[in-house]
Amino acid sequence: MKENFIDRLERKYRRFGIPDLMRYVVAIELIGAIIGVLSPAIYYNFLSLNFNAILHGQVWRLVTFIFYPEIQGFSVVDILIFGIMVYLYYSIGMTLERMWGTFRFTLYYISGVVFSIIGALVLYIFTGLPVWPAGFEYINMSLFLAFATLFPNEVFLLYGIIPVKVKWLGIIDIVLLLVSVVMQIMSFTVLGFAGALAIIISMLNFIIFFATSKNTKRFSRSERKRKTEFRRNVNNITPMYRHRCAICGRTERDNPELEFRYCSKCEGNYEYCSDHIYTHEHVKNSQ
Repeated sequence: MKENFIDRLERKYRRFGIPDLMRYVVAIELIGAIIGVLSPAIYYNFLSLNFNAILHGQVWRLVTFIFYPEIQGFSVVDILIFGIMVYLYYSIGMTLERMWGTFRFTLYYISGVVFSIIGALVLYIFTGLPVWPAGFEYINMSLFLAFATLFPNEVFLLYGIIPVKVKWLGIIDIVLLLVSVVMQIMSFTVLGFAGALAIIISMLNFIIFFATSKNTKRFSRSERKRKTEFRRNVNNITPMYRHRCAICGRTERDNPELEFRYCSKCEGNYEYCSDHIYTHEHVKNSQ
């Protein structure tokens, strides 16, 4: 089967994948939330994706903008909703990593961050708007749409009560996204056209990945469970050993401190650990 672009990248750069990437993402979001509770001004003054500041030497903002404060000010309801959403996207991200592998998921997520930066740059070039206002919005949306594409029949409990298949939620997201793009274009302003283009660019990781990748096969819950169990069983297979005591069954892998020897008085190839080499009964084959 012919390799596509993503296959070639994975073959060459697999080692650069970041295992459990979503754990780091959650940590970043928690730091951003703390900043939002303490003082959102810290983010906008020193960390945000502000191209005016970046062009004046504050290049760290190309990285620190990811500390976006999802909550601003102390509100129990906002904090509760934030916790639920963080857990949801953490679960989605970990599931995608298990299905795609570490490198592909890392590529998908990091490219979403890069395309968000490019989208913000486009907006700045055409409108002069210096600050990217979207935060994690399109990055998280690309995660959700990837999950909905691969696992369309998974069921989410909307508001914790109403069961809805994730494919319908994904379709709603796409419709709302398209409506937003169309409304921006229909404004017939430079700001509107640039805003629509920025949105499309920010979603390019989803568009490119699923347009070029073979990994668009949809997985049911049972298929995902079988794959996960298979990988777990493979990882739990006991490695081969070289030495095993004929009495107690211990090996050099179980007890690396033990010494193993063959007994010259036993008939056959019988090996014993240092605890049994002198205490075992010699094996004599019947005539």
